[in-house]
Amino acid sequence: MKRPIYLDEIRKRIQCSKYGSVFVSSDFTDIADKAIVSISLSRLEQEGLIKRVIRGVYYKRKYSNLLKEYIAPYPDLIAEAIARNFGWTIIPYGDTALNLLNLSTQVPAVWLYLCDGDYREYTYGRIKITFKKTTNKDIKNFSFKTALVVQALKALGKEHVSEYVIHKLKSRLTKEEKEKMLKEAKIATSWIYEYIKEICKE
Repeated sequence: MKRPIYLDEIRKRIQCSKYGSVFVSSDFTDIADKAIVSISLSRLEQEGLIKRVIRGVYYKRKYSNLLKEYIAPYPDLIAEAIARNFGWTIIPYGDTALNLLNLSTQVPAVWLYLCDGDYREYTYGRIKITFKKTTNKDIKNFSFKTALVVQALKALGKEHVSEYVIHKLKSRLTKEEKEKMLKEAKIATSWIYEYIKEICKE
């Protein structure tokens, strides 16, 4: 397959994606190797199909008719894309976990993630994303939703988990997620597991 065909295939996939989607070279390695994909993404940026956020990370711009401007990509999508490119597992941490579960309306000053990769920091616009290396067991023992809830409870602290928080989390979890969480979270700190039992109670 010649390079122009690689370019066409990558272009087609991006055109079929949702506005606001974020891309890295590893998303297209089934089409071509990373070096060719990187060149192709750079060309597609020149065409105006995508916009570079930080080195190696691009997004399909989404226009807001209300704001009359293009919207910056959502930080969590950027973090997920970076993790995909490095093959990392990541878990939102602290205020980031609270924000993603709608337990806080405050936008984090720093979008912080635990990861099984290297410590890294990225900045675009006013957004800062930080990856904090942690032990593999802290990442691998839980499914994503269980880990997210555990980190949110840790961020709140034992004395600040209200009935509102329990009800909010209960409403956001499916029956299957609750069943899995009850099994996985047995190894969590005892006070966290007590709250999880309340959250998962039908």
